[in-house]
Amino acid sequence: MIAKLDSANDAVAKQIYTIFQRSYTIEAQLIGSLNFPPLSRTVNNIKNSTTVFYGYFAEECLAGVIELAITSKQLEINSLTVGPDHFRKGIADKLIDYVLNSFVAPTNITTAVVETAVLNGPAIKLYKKHGFVEFKRWMPDHGIEKLAMLAENLN
Repeated sequence: MIAKLDSANDAVAKQIYTIFQRSYTIEAQLIGSLNFPPLSRTVNNIKNSTTVFYGYFAEECLAGVIELAITSKQLEINSLTVGPDHFRKGIADKLIDYVLNSFVAPTNITTAVVETAVLNGPAIKLYKKHGFVEFKRWMPDHGIEKLAMLAENLN
């Protein structure tokens, strides 16, 4: 089941934080980073975020989280994480399907964007499966090369 998460709620923010920490620790290892910026997010950062969070629940347990910023024309996926106990169960795929079907089809949103590390092959493969294509690469100050991916003409 997928549901909107009340990230302003302390207990919910702590659940999101736990999923982020567990998942991003593995991603940091995958890309060979000792200083991975998503790991520096705090519970308070999540509680005070202006983004929207949706969670995938497996047997009443939060198994995955997708974080979105939505404007009138664009959907931004700010984070997509799955708890390591739930890897390879199609949860990230279901979360992407959910947001594309829920926020794109019934609205005027025509594009979706996401950023990830160039070395994050599994994420790039997942986004390509959903029609995203690379449109930009750059090296931020933190030293992890990133790429941005775009899905257009979604309506």
